[in-house]
Amino acid sequence: MDALKLISQSSMKENVPQFNIGDTVKVHVRIKEGDKSRIQIFEGTVIAKKHGGINETFTVRRVAHGCGIERVFPVHSPAVDKVEVVRYGKVRRAKLYYLRDRVGKAAKVKEQIRK
Repeated sequence: MDALKLISQSSMKENVPQFNIGDTVKVHVRIKEGDKSRIQIFEGTVIAKKHGGINETFTVRRVAHGCGIERVFPVHSPAVDKVEVVRYGKVRRAKLYYLRDRVGKAAKVKEQIRK
């Protein structure tokens, strides 16, 4: 069990981005196409964070062309290059799955004013 903890601690990223549920983020994802790799940006609202430690994941939702798209990203994945916070959201719950049923302005999260 101690060996498993050592492996998980050594492979964890040091600079984990600080973001919360409800924040709008830009996730820079490294995509490999053949022998080339490029970075694709996926921007949306964080609707869930799960697990913890090495297994930590977060779910980002966006609406593109009227269709809702959700992607789950591991926090410590080498494919996730960086996470930028675009705006901070003001929410009162840990999971925002109710946004799936909402359309238009009702699916928006209020912005939190930070100084």
